[in-house]
This record gives sequence, structure tokens and C-alpha cells, in this order.
Amino acid sequence: MLIYCSLVTFYRSLGKRSIENVVFKFLYYMIKYVFEAMRMNEINIEQMEYLFLRRKRSSAVSERQKNLLFKAAQRHWEEEFVGKEANIRKVDCRIYKAILYQLEIRQIFLDTSLSLKKLSDLLETNQTYLSNVVNKYFGCNLKELVNGYRVEYAKELLSFGRCALNDLPRSCGFASKSAFYSAFSKVAGVSPLSYQSRERRKRELQVINELRY
Repeated sequence: MLIYCSLVTFYRSLGKRSIENVVFKFLYYMIKYVFEAMRMNEINIEQMEYLFLRRKRSSAVSERQKNLLFKAAQRHWEEEFVGKEANIRKVDCRIYKAILYQLEIRQIFLDTSLSLKKLSDLLETNQTYLSNVVNKYFGCNLKELVNGYRVEYAKELLSFGRCALNDLPRSCGFASKSAFYSAFSKVAGVSPLSYQSRERRKRELQVINELRY
């Protein structure tokens, strides 16, 4: 509960909308759903791993991930958009969930050739409609949304030293180093190297503090 309250406080303190905020916003609703479901005994603590970064390959697990994600997405949809946005259609919600599934579970942002056309074909909709759904419900265009996920993935790899800096662009779905550095600086506010150094210092300070106590 302490983690949940801390995240709620942090979320409410966020200012203007940015790509990083968009990604965090959905994470906030996922966490909110998990804690509410746990209180109602709908989900146990072991199931939480399926919501966050543990993408396993079996079809059974993938379907379980999808179901949990869709429940969280539905809760987010109802709280964030129903009654607040004009001209909402059921198909909007279906496309919205499908986008989240492809990003959160399938991690299609790692595909360097991902495009509006490729995603629209995958979701069996047209490019114009897909673009409108992304702009309306995510508050950004598809490129910005996808790059936001790529940068968050890069930050995770940098934080834990899982990938060499030179290998990061393609490992995170960027087609070029220049596109990677530009997107990373825009989303994170610092260069990848500066971010890595900052995270390393944080870990070192954490170790020092733990040794003191």
C-alpha cells in the first residue's frame, strides 16, 4: 500500500503532459487495478509479475497477461474517458486495448521497421482511424508513443547494465543512433550516458547507505 500511495502522490505531482507521463499514466492505472483486485481477492500477488516486464513465451501465459492487461485498460478507459470525451465509440476502446496489448505484452516497439501502416494492418484497421485513436486517447502521435516505450526500455537496460551503449539503439527498436539519442534526450531530459552515470551513482549511494545501517 505504501508503494501504491507513493506512486499516486508522484502521479498527481506531474505537470504538463509528456510522453514519459503518458507511459507512467497507464502504469499508474495498472497498479491501481492490481491493488483493488487484490483487496477483492480477484488476483493474488504472484499474478502481478505478469503485468510488469516478465514477458514469457508460452501461449497460456500470454493469454493470461492479455486478460490482466485488458482488465486494467478497461478500468483506465472508464475512469479517464467515459463521460469526459465526446464521440466515444466501442471500437475506439477495442483499438485502444489492442494498441496497449501490442506495446505492453508483444513489445512491438522493439521492431525497427514498425510504422503506422504496419500497426494498422496488424490491428485490422485503417491508418487514419488508428492515428486518430492514438492522438485522442494517448495525447500524442504514434511515433512519439512508440519512442516513449523505446526510451523507457532503454532506461531499464541502462539502469541494470544489460546492454552496451553502442548496442542500445537497435536493441530498443531505433533504426539509427541519431534517432535514439534525439528521442532519449527529449523524453528523459538527459543523454543516455548522463542517465547511465546518474543511475550508477544512485546504486553506489544506495549500497553505501545500506552498509551504514
